[in-house]
Amino acid sequence: MIADLLTEADEKMSRVVENTAGEFGTVRTGRANPGLLHRVMVDYYGTPTPLQQIAGLSVPEGRMLIVTPYDKSALGDIERAIFQADLGLNPANDGNIIRLVFPPLTEERRKELIRVVRQLAEEGRVSIRNVRRQIKDDFRALGGDVSEDDVHKGDQDLQDLTRRHVEHIDELLSRKETELLEV
Repeated sequence: MIADLLTEADEKMSRVVENTAGEFGTVRTGRANPGLLHRVMVDYYGTPTPLQQIAGLSVPEGRMLIVTPYDKSALGDIERAIFQADLGLNPANDGNIIRLVFPPLTEERRKELIRVVRQLAEEGRVSIRNVRRQIKDDFRALGGDVSEDDVHKGDQDLQDLTRRHVEHIDELLSRKETELLEV
C-alpha cells in the first residue's frame, strides 16, 4: 500500500515539474520561442482555439517567429489574439504570415522576468509540498493496516522523493535565469 502511495506521489510530483517547466517556457526571453504562444487563444469562428491548432509556428532566425495560418481568413483574428495576449510583441501582418520580432530585453525587464520565474518556481515547490502533505495524510489513514516502521520508512522515501523533485525545479530555474541573463 505504501509503495502504491509513493508511486502516486512520484507521478503527481513529476506532473508538477512538467507543468512548471511549461510555465517557464511561456516566459519571454530575448530569443524567439514558439512555447511563448502556447497560451494564446484565438477566437476562430466564435470558438476560442489554441493558436498552434490553427497556425504553424517557425523560427527562421534567433529573434523572429513566423506564424503561418492554415486558413488565411483567420489572419486578422490571430494577429488580434497575439496583440491582446500582452506578450510585449508587435505582430506584423503581410497578408500571408505574421512576423513577430523579439526586441532585445532591457536590464530592468530581465530582472522583472527573473522575479516572475522565481515566483513560478516557488509555486511549483509549494505544489510538490502539497502532494507530500496529502500522501503523508494517506499514510496516517492506513493506521493499523501497516506497521509504524513501514510508515516511518515511507515518510523517509517520500521526503527523498520531494527533495529530488524540488531540486529538479531549482535546476530548471537556474537554467531559465541563465537564459534570461544572456545578452
